[in-house]
Order: sequence, then structure tokens, then C-alpha cells
Amino acid sequence: MVNVDKVVPGAVEVQQFSWIKVQTVVNSQEVIEIQKNHNNIDLGEAEAIILFKELKADLLLMDERRGRAVATSYGFNVTGLLGVLLQAKKQDVIPAIQPLIERLIATADFRVSQQLYTLVLQTANED
Repeated sequence: MVNVDKVVPGAVEVQQFSWIKVQTVVNSQEVIEIQKNHNNIDLGEAEAIILFKELKADLLLMDERRGRAVATSYGFNVTGLLGVLLQAKKQDVIPAIQPLIERLIATADFRVSQQLYTLVLQTANED
């Protein structure tokens, strides 16, 4: 996990789950190269992309638009939190998405365009 200057909602809580494993990037030079070649990408996004590559993962969870653009330019399969929520509703893990999105917006500085918000609710049959 990359250190940040501000408190990120959920960052402390997530470190306490036993099923979450902290994994360090092996090739830090590739992280530097991604940052050099894509000047809009931050350290955490660059590390996540390289770690995805190193682990030969199936899916990269990333919400930041810049990081997603870089990851998809490498052909990586990317989803964000809204995609996770849609999947959770589809599998009946949660009953509704809209209250969760509203709570994220109100309490976690979560930003989503009105167009994407509407599309997600339509996809979840909550429109």
C-alpha cells in the first residue's frame, strides 16, 4: 500500500482483514518507467499495474481514470468499485447499489459522473 498524505476512508480497516495480502512489486524499475512514460499516473496506480503484470492476475481493480487508461492500453482487464458492486448485486450479495453509491459519495469523497451513475443504476435495474 502506497503512503498518502491524507487519510483514505477504509484504508486502516482493509489492512485488518486476514484475507487481504500485502504484495510488494518485484521490479520497481518498471514502476518508474510507467511513471516516466505516463506523466499523469501516480505511484499507487503504477505499482498496481506492474503488480497485476507480475502476478499474471485476471482482473485489476482501479477507479482512477488515468490509471485505468494506462492499464487498458496494456490490454489488462480492469474494473472499478462500481463494477464490483454490480457483480455483488448480480450474485445477490447485496440487495441494491444506489444506497451504497450515495453513501460513498457522502462519506468517502467518491466521485462519479452523472452519466456513469445513471448507467450503473440502469444496469442494476434500479432506475
